[in-house]
Amino acid sequence: MSTAYSTAVAADRNRPMTKEERKVILGSSLGTVFEWYDFYLYGSLAALIGTHFFSQYPEGTRNIFALLTFAAGFLVRPFGAIFFGRIGDLVGRKYTFLVTIVIMGASTFLVGLLPGSESIGILAPILLITLRCLQGLALGGEYGGAATYVAEHAPNGRRGFYTSFIQITATAGLFLSLLVILGVRSWIGEAEFAAWGWRIPFLVSIILLGISVWIRSTLNESPAFKKMKEEGTGSKAPLSEAFGTWRNAKWAILALLGLTMGQAVVWYTGQFYALFFLGSILKVDGPTTNLLIAWALLLGSGFFVLFGWLSDKVGRKPIILGGCLLAALTYFPLFKLLTAEANPALYQAHQTIPIQVVTDPALCSFQFNPVGTAQFTSACDVAKSALARAGAVYNTEAGPPGTAAVRVGTTTVQAPNLRDMEPAQRGPATARFNQELTAALTAAGYPSASNPTVVKMSGPFDIFREQPAVIIGILTLLVIYVTMVYGPIAAALVELFPTRIRYTSMSLPYHIGNGWFGGLLPATSLAMVAQTGDIYYGLWYPIVIALATVVIGALFIPETKDRNIFEAEHSGRDARA
Repeated sequence: MSTAYSTAVAADRNRPMTKEERKVILGSSLGTVFEWYDFYLYGSLAALIGTHFFSQYPEGTRNIFALLTFAAGFLVRPFGAIFFGRIGDLVGRKYTFLVTIVIMGASTFLVGLLPGSESIGILAPILLITLRCLQGLALGGEYGGAATYVAEHAPNGRRGFYTSFIQITATAGLFLSLLVILGVRSWIGEAEFAAWGWRIPFLVSIILLGISVWIRSTLNESPAFKKMKEEGTGSKAPLSEAFGTWRNAKWAILALLGLTMGQAVVWYTGQFYALFFLGSILKVDGPTTNLLIAWALLLGSGFFVLFGWLSDKVGRKPIILGGCLLAALTYFPLFKLLTAEANPALYQAHQTIPIQVVTDPALCSFQFNPVGTAQFTSACDVAKSALARAGAVYNTEAGPPGTAAVRVGTTTVQAPNLRDMEPAQRGPATARFNQELTAALTAAGYPSASNPTVVKMSGPFDIFREQPAVIIGILTLLVIYVTMVYGPIAAALVELFPTRIRYTSMSLPYHIGNGWFGGLLPATSLAMVAQTGDIYYGLWYPIVIALATVVIGALFIPETKDRNIFEAEHSGRDARA
């Protein structure tokens, strides 16, 4: 770091934030909160939306299409990163993230107005999927623009602190979506919400859109981009320059493997997988699950700014990689403690009631189903899937060819081999098996979903009893891991790439990491649980990826906190080396 730059860093670190800088952070962050709010609304209401837009199908098929539509938003995010990243490097940051927020806002508002399949038939799901893809594309272009814009406005030596406000937005968007849904449900009642009230959270987003567009339209273009344009050093082909040459492409690959891949799985484990684990595996009711997660998000979100600020002092790498390492080392004990606190009777059953799936190994498949379209119909798959949904712990033993059975204590329940049945026979056979399995589990001592030991909150402030307080503490710690890996990530990515291709280069590894590695976490972890019969086995997915990021990041990612992000534009050399 040059003497002149060191002097500038020291001066900038000691001055207060200017009015214009506060406006930049507010405009960028508010818009990004809004986009995440829009994106998460569908995920929170996917099953309910499926009843309106896929009503012409049976319930199982309906749920498959609803999940497929949800997954579409994740799958297209990297394509949005490429498309809008190129525009951002060619035309400008401000223009691009104005376009992305309008696309996101209009798509969300139209979902609230879209007639269901009972009114317009097959056109309804087609339009819904189209709008969902537009949301994913817009989100793919939004994050890189907002992070780049704020970082390029940030004073020297304070990029971690300034961009940390952007990092709060994903969690804030999730929190806001949960809050609005809970509020509307309480206001109009569950029946009315299911019938038409689910549209309200989508429709009120138009207010947030108007505010966000107004603020962003008053902002100026980033100084780094303006300087680059004035000097004529911009890229004429950002995509080919960013990914078509190994000199630049290797940094995008290293950013993915050594930063965003681990950050993504820690982020999704601490928020989405914890939500899924409480509700689907530990059988905590939906309102209580949402309240517990909401409290953890509220208590933990301030750490985004803390770790962003701290990364300006000690570096991006120690905090991001430290968060990955801490998460990997503590996930197993934390989730086991979560089970013991949230559903003590189920935890006790895991320790004392043996369950075996006695099956022909040839009938068992790895039940990986990221978009909900695969069907697992062998007897082994039917048995394992049912036990995974019940939150049961089991072992697998080799059995006679072509058969599968569940042995609970001294009771054996034969699983149906659905793939050998006519479609009309599958439903009754599955229902009969589930009924017999539930009876066997209950008789052996497995608790029902409504057993009195399961945590249940009577209201949003029912947090002063030991059980919810301890659970919120565990969830808050998981959120703090999220803030460690996510708080400094925007600054780290911005500093890896030169201004001329920064928007394009940082957006793709971020959205592949978060949209694919992170987005596939729930489906992958559930498949691993069903495969092994261990409700904690799915945690190996984030643990292995987080540890891989620790190793790759430590070996190959340079520390960037003192980097002059303008240097590579003028020095004629790669400032990342």
